[in-house]
Amino acid sequence: MSKKNLASFAIVLIFILVSYHFFNSQGPSLRKIEYVKLAGVVIKVELAKTPAEQELGLSARQDLAENEGMLFIFAESRQHPFWMKDMKFPIDIIWLNENMSIVYIKKDARPESYPKIYSPDKDSKYVLEVVSGFAEKHALKIGDKIEFIH
Repeated sequence: MSKKNLASFAIVLIFILVSYHFFNSQGPSLRKIEYVKLAGVVIKVELAKTPAEQELGLSARQDLAENEGMLFIFAESRQHPFWMKDMKFPIDIIWLNENMSIVYIKKDARPESYPKIYSPDKDSKYVLEVVSGFAEKHALKIGDKIEFIH
């Protein structure tokens, strides 16, 4: 192998290794979240990270227990809109910024509200869906923090 080919190979290899490290360091802990803690309550969460998982959301479920939820993890912070398409039960929808602080809460979003769209007026990075009444029961408010548990 010539020096030129060897140098090209080394550059490509370095690029691959750096890329691998970069993409795996972009939130590897996010891929392992199993629970969140909010208002002193631990909730088992199902993650929705891909566009397909996010589009389906909780619509395939018949119900949701009080200690369960779905955590949507988005690639970028923005005003992520939600609707109740194909949902079978009401939920509370909680938008969180990259600092894991609540920026907006939609209480008691009901299936019959579809095609109404709910969206915060501030950017969010995460959205947590929990059983309807959770936000009221635990007196959630803008600025409250959530904790991810692995």
